[in-house]
Amino acid sequence: MSRRLPLERVRNIGIIAHIDAGKTTTTERILFYTGKTHRIGSVDEGTTVTDWMEQERERGITIVSAAVTAEWKGTQINIIDTPGHIDFTAEVQRSLRVLDGGVVIFDAVQGVEPQSETVWRQADRYGVPRICYINKMDRVGASYERSIEMIRSRLGANPVAVQIPIGVEADFRGVVDLIEEVAIFWEDDLGKDPLYVPVPDELLERFKAEREHMIEQIAEADDALAVQYLEGKEITPQDLKAALRRAVIAGKATPVFCGSSLRNKGVQPLLDGIVEYLPSPLDIPPVRGVHPRTGEMVERKAEDNAPLSALVFKIVADPYMGRLAYLRIYSGKLVQAATVYNSTRDKRERIGRLLRMYADRREDIAELCAGDIGAVLGLRDSFTGDTICDASHPILLESIVFPEPVISVAIEPKTAADQDKMADALRKLAEEDPTFRVRADEETGQTIISGMGELHLEVLVDRMLREYRVQARVGKPQVSYRESISVPVMGSEYRYVKQTGGRGMYGHVVLNVEPAEPGSGLRFVNAIRGGVIPAEFIPAVEKGVREAAESGVLAGYPVTDVIVTLVDGSYHEVDSNEMAFKMAASIAFKNAVQRGEPMLQEPIMKVEVIVPEEFLGEIIGQLNARRGEILGIEPRPGGVQSVRAFVPLAEMFGYATDLRSATQGRGAFSMEFDHYARVPENVARAILDYVR
Repeated sequence: MSRRLPLERVRNIGIIAHIDAGKTTTTERILFYTGKTHRIGSVDEGTTVTDWMEQERERGITIVSAAVTAEWKGTQINIIDTPGHIDFTAEVQRSLRVLDGGVVIFDAVQGVEPQSETVWRQADRYGVPRICYINKMDRVGASYERSIEMIRSRLGANPVAVQIPIGVEADFRGVVDLIEEVAIFWEDDLGKDPLYVPVPDELLERFKAEREHMIEQIAEADDALAVQYLEGKEITPQDLKAALRRAVIAGKATPVFCGSSLRNKGVQPLLDGIVEYLPSPLDIPPVRGVHPRTGEMVERKAEDNAPLSALVFKIVADPYMGRLAYLRIYSGKLVQAATVYNSTRDKRERIGRLLRMYADRREDIAELCAGDIGAVLGLRDSFTGDTICDASHPILLESIVFPEPVISVAIEPKTAADQDKMADALRKLAEEDPTFRVRADEETGQTIISGMGELHLEVLVDRMLREYRVQARVGKPQVSYRESISVPVMGSEYRYVKQTGGRGMYGHVVLNVEPAEPGSGLRFVNAIRGGVIPAEFIPAVEKGVREAAESGVLAGYPVTDVIVTLVDGSYHEVDSNEMAFKMAASIAFKNAVQRGEPMLQEPIMKVEVIVPEEFLGEIIGQLNARRGEILGIEPRPGGVQSVRAFVPLAEMFGYATDLRSATQGRGAFSMEFDHYARVPENVARAILDYVR
């Protein structure tokens, strides 16, 4: 089966933004204009294609990223619509990892919001070229210029306006295309047939100035166009598009479009922009990985006849189909019934059916080629972040790193019959969502589930109830604290010796344990010289340290932000074994933490509160009372102020209710995890007394 479209006519893109900027609404318009749907889905009516889960339709928010495929002007566009809520950040992260380009949507009234910053930084980290779309131009307080200025100042980007709006707020009627030098109006209700006309006389002056500014910006970002520009040669729209495409792919410029998706204005030029400026799989550098056995760097070009390399970026437990694994194919082909190699877990897997996903609907296909995104049935031992490849040409791609959960609740089944069902449901949900953790509390025997926020856990418990029919009682949310040390401890030594009837046990280690940078986790360093501990016992020492770090000495919270160095030790030729060294390391580490003046750390959230001016004083008082640290206050249009602050998560429970009552329901806030910080002494004492 040959490829239907050449690889240069394929775009893998994600729609990313802050909550409520209009991602799903824009995706629905794209599906309608590309002929994929015959009526426009509405978030408010619960008729959208990509928000297909019951919880998404009820709440009007996106919870899981949905993949859909559409075609525009002979180009196949694989789209992933991602959630905007910070609790579902894993969905955005794993999508960005496998995409070639992104469309970042901004609300024309709010401009750059906190979650817009987060997704922008995530896209920076994965080097994803993107274009911007300023949505909701028809709303009161909308400002194209202010939004562009915020993209420049807050995100450090180089936004290039390729359009200017015609009218603003209720008068928004269309856009002027600065490259093609035409005005575009949408006159019918569905916006299916845009009207292309010459630029109106009253806009000519502004159009000329803006176009000149745009050409200068593109010339600054692209050397070939700069030469043309300086030599005074004629610059055609084709020259501008080619130069801007090169600048976007190199990460030097970000074209900005505008429109109102809800009013069906501005989406077709955005689709043109996706095709013209975002990269195909051929435009991005070959994917790099390491050879799992030799550790050498290996790269794979996006070619169908290259050896297979693919990344699993999502697992879904489908109630009808079973376990679906979403894959991005970087090179080679994947065909039905083939045997592939999972290099992350060193296991062979057999491919069942191959599917092209269309949100929660799907179609069978015979093969997936380089650059494709699809789903596979039949992978039993593969999880999010695993590499699937050709066994004779193995490669291990960089996995996906997810943030640690910050909030936990205890959960217990209502009846004995629900016990096994609950365990099965939690296992499946944890397989799907890498930021969702399940563990048993050894002391109380309770099942503890952890996630990224109250909404995250609420949705998971709701899914358990509906999809898996499990009745459960849920405790109050608890903050996931961490423990660390304040002072370095050198030479923590432990000799583990046991004499039994037969062979004994002998393991002896000396550890240095030092505080590390916040957010660095636990780092293990092997500094053994001269083979005083044989190399085969070193992994057991590290395992002992990591297991001991799972529950600290103050209140059993994980120990983090430490560097553990194995500096010395000894062994016995007959009695030493892995178990003895693991035990010795575990006890030596616990002793070191006891002596290192242990301290409690808590998650600190970055909070943004948007309130009418008259309530500003009260809101600042509220945040200060919650141990908040005010970072800045800036005015927003419409007589509202934006207050940014760092506040401990423990103090944010129930804040939504307090904010609503203090502002007569007119205040709104959003928060996301930022870092861990030391808990003040008096607060730590209260927490420890409560835990004990």
